[in-house]
Amino acid sequence: MKNVTLNNGLQMPQLGFGVWKVPDEIAAATVEHALEAGYRSIDTAMIYRNEVGVGKALAETKVPREELFITTKLWNADHGYESALQAFDASLEKLGLDYVDLYIIHWPTPLHDKYVETYKALEKLYKDGRVKAIGVSNFQIEHLQRILDECEIVPTVNQVERHPYLQQKELKAFCDKHSIKLEAYSPLMNGKDALQNEVIQEIAAQHDKTPAQIILRWHLQTGVIAIPKSVTPSRIKENLDVFNFELTEENMEKIATLDQNLRVNRHPNEVN
Repeated sequence: MKNVTLNNGLQMPQLGFGVWKVPDEIAAATVEHALEAGYRSIDTAMIYRNEVGVGKALAETKVPREELFITTKLWNADHGYESALQAFDASLEKLGLDYVDLYIIHWPTPLHDKYVETYKALEKLYKDGRVKAIGVSNFQIEHLQRILDECEIVPTVNQVERHPYLQQKELKAFCDKHSIKLEAYSPLMNGKDALQNEVIQEIAAQHDKTPAQIILRWHLQTGVIAIPKSVTPSRIKENLDVFNFELTEENMEKIATLDQNLRVNRHPNEVN
């Protein structure tokens, strides 16, 4: 596993395990499979309704807590300073942890315009040592700029939809400029068209890898954190097997041409 260094010096695994749409009743077993396969970064959220199941796996694993990197997220209904602090307490209790490594705002919900106030609550959690790092998710450049202008602490990560058909080049350049790590959710386009793309399949054949492994390797070589999700043990292992080869410059250039600005999830400005 390769780590990246966040802007506060914290080490974060570059490849993590997402549990979006994993039912709570199977979350513990699924996370257990991921930890056994070698994942050390687990990404959940209040709205996934599986923090209890994730917490059960964390309580039962033999992996030391200091080797784990746990992320959870604040939901839209909990925006506001006091609401955010209460939401964090609730998530921490469900997870059964003393702290989380990364706490992030799930969506900016710009219509309600509370994300700056909410982020200031995250800053308090960070200053109090209850989280190791704070960040955001689904933030566009204008949202990030307000955080930079009106808050003290630069977000460590911005977690957004990203895959070969939505490469987020302008947003990544802005994040790079401000030392904010871009983190890709739906990195495999939720199993849709990118995996069947002819260019991706040709590159996969060239390296004797699967299309999914090629896309994940592309994320890593562009300096992006990726959190693929699967409930299938064989695929959980397969997604982790991306550290023993490198895409060529020509491979990377070909994938760069696939960008279509095509989303499979909602645009952040529409989620309120």
